[in-house]
Amino acid sequence: MRAERRRLSGTTVAILLGLVMALLIPAGPARAAGTFSMKDPFAREVVRRGAQDSDPWHIAHVYDVQYRLRWLGLLAARPNGSFGPRTEQAVRAFQKAHRLRVSGVVDHESWPLLIKRTIRGTKAIPRGCHATGWHVCYDRSRHQTTLFHDGHLLNSWLVRGGAQSTPTRVGRFMVFYRDIDHRSHTFDNEPMPYSQFFSGGEALHGSRFMVDPFVGHSHGCVNMWVEDARQLWRLTSGHRLTVHVYGRWS
Repeated sequence: MRAERRRLSGTTVAILLGLVMALLIPAGPARAAGTFSMKDPFAREVVRRGAQDSDPWHIAHVYDVQYRLRWLGLLAARPNGSFGPRTEQAVRAFQKAHRLRVSGVVDHESWPLLIKRTIRGTKAIPRGCHATGWHVCYDRSRHQTTLFHDGHLLNSWLVRGGAQSTPTRVGRFMVFYRDIDHRSHTFDNEPMPYSQFFSGGEALHGSRFMVDPFVGHSHGCVNMWVEDARQLWRLTSGHRLTVHVYGRWS
């Protein structure tokens, strides 16, 4: 009798646990609340104190954070790619001003507001960028690329373009060729991951030479941090993509 009671008790516990789990775990493929995807609007990796953009192979988006905080007037120091106490203090000030959780960590809650508040030259963005379809718009003067879908802004990245002798061509183009692991046939077989070609040999692609997007230039392509180029690829590679290049050379 005692053994039977134990079995009944165990069965009851199992049933209760099953009911609890059923309530906690959503049915079907729906995403649970609080989950995150790099396809979400204005998505980035989490950045915190101690992170560094040490070389093109190790980019943590610290320059990204620092430039945006500087444009907001919250960081007086020149961006250096190292997330130290002054950067953390500026992040906390930003979070407090926007009633976010004050953690000093640029997380999935802070990134969208930080990016949206620091998109520059919105009035200069061509009207065609807001048309139906997928549009990526590169502002040469501001080292800024924005992505729109059916008129909705999805993200904005810091980039660099061609040198004065090889400037990125201004105009409206269509991506005509894509290669996820392209290598340059002109420049020493240099890697150009996530390439999306839009004008001759000019492409949007990840760069293994760019650390600070405001230092140096390409040979005409739009250089992105590799993580950002991969993000753009995942969002747009299956779609017809229009590229708008505008603004004075910088």
